[in-house]
Amino acid sequence: MIAAKVFVETVERASTTAAADALGMSRAMASRYLSALEDWTGTRLLHRTTRRLSLTSAGERVLDLSREMVRVANDMSAAAGEGDSPHGLLRVAAPTILVEERLAPLLARFLCLHPRLSIDLRASDRPVDLVDDRIDLAIRIGRQLDPNCIARKLGETRSTLCASPSYLAERGVPAHPDDLSSHSCLTYTNFGAAEWHLHSGSVAVKVKALGPFRTNETLALRRAVLCGVGIAMLPTFAVEGLIASNALQAVLPGWEPQPHPIHVLYLSRDHLPAAARALIKYLEEDIALHKC
Repeated sequence: MIAAKVFVETVERASTTAAADALGMSRAMASRYLSALEDWTGTRLLHRTTRRLSLTSAGERVLDLSREMVRVANDMSAAAGEGDSPHGLLRVAAPTILVEERLAPLLARFLCLHPRLSIDLRASDRPVDLVDDRIDLAIRIGRQLDPNCIARKLGETRSTLCASPSYLAERGVPAHPDDLSSHSCLTYTNFGAAEWHLHSGSVAVKVKALGPFRTNETLALRRAVLCGVGIAMLPTFAVEGLIASNALQAVLPGWEPQPHPIHVLYLSRDHLPAAARALIKYLEEDIALHKC
């Protein structure tokens, strides 16, 4: 193959020396490749004089074949190189609240960096089956992970207890976790809805979270809180803007809920697509930079 490249470059540049320079080899090495090609074809390919090179009739035929060989070799190299460059379709699944608040804009920036890539994003709080749903990467918040998948921790997300100002004006503001027993606690079924773990310094407590509304959908839970139905524990990234605008109010700010890990799941470490590797790295860097 190298001999074919030397032959093509020599003809196109009309100089063995110029061909050698273009291919990063010595003139002597280039000459040896040309001699090897002539030995392999069993015929002279070039007329050589001190001033010029010209093709023999056999050389004209071999030149076309050599160009085709070089083209095929370049195509094969490009195809192999694509394995290290993000491209193609990547199927990603993630919780709805994470998609709404963080992932959608993050993926938009990621796609700008990799224009040959497309993403099929499945937003759902339902744990997906990576095999049946043909998912390349699944992002999960919480500790319930599929043992059949590789789980790589991206970081942690903090949570905040919050309620609407109208609810707190009517029902009062809790001063201690024990006060939650007399309030309407709205719960998310995927995180052990009936029990909240809170800590203040070295003091940790468990609170029974009982109330009129529970859901497995975080956007619905946030909407219920905004409507004044009760107090809920929600990811901090999903409510910090609402708290800053006074649409919601933090409850028991001196007591922190237990943080939840964020993992990315995939089926195998072997032959992980370049697009998946690039997105995992991008997610790690974004979470480390902005926290959750």
